[in-house]
Amino acid sequence: MEMAMRLFSVLLTGAALVSCTAIPPPPTRTAQAQQRYDMLLAGKIAQAPVSCLPSYSANDMIRIDDDTIAFRDGSRRVYVNHMHGPCSGLSNDSNALVTVEHTPPGPCSGDIARVVDTMNHMTVGSCAWGDFVPYAVPGTRA
Repeated sequence: MEMAMRLFSVLLTGAALVSCTAIPPPPTRTAQAQQRYDMLLAGKIAQAPVSCLPSYSANDMIRIDDDTIAFRDGSRRVYVNHMHGPCSGLSNDSNALVTVEHTPPGPCSGDIARVVDTMNHMTVGSCAWGDFVPYAVPGTRA
């Protein structure tokens, strides 16, 4: 009986440790979204992440999927942001991303964004910005 209790205790402890250290699965993308992502980053290399987008224009935003947004900075640099928590519905073309709070000049990590259905003006999701990872053509100045 005592041996069974010890075994049960060890198994329970092991299960608890595994559940705490489990890594969430990477975001799944449609083939079309993955192709768009690959094309944006083609020929570019990752640089050190920044917490705020240095310049911001909504016209330069590209929705990749519910977890990933990119901003074009000319033809030589792209900033990629993996949102904290999926922005449900972001990849739907009839929805828009609205930043609730942001520090000028653009959004910063931790700022809240809402996904709004543009047809009925209802919020359908929300999330927070993560760090912005610049990908640049080698030799591009900061």
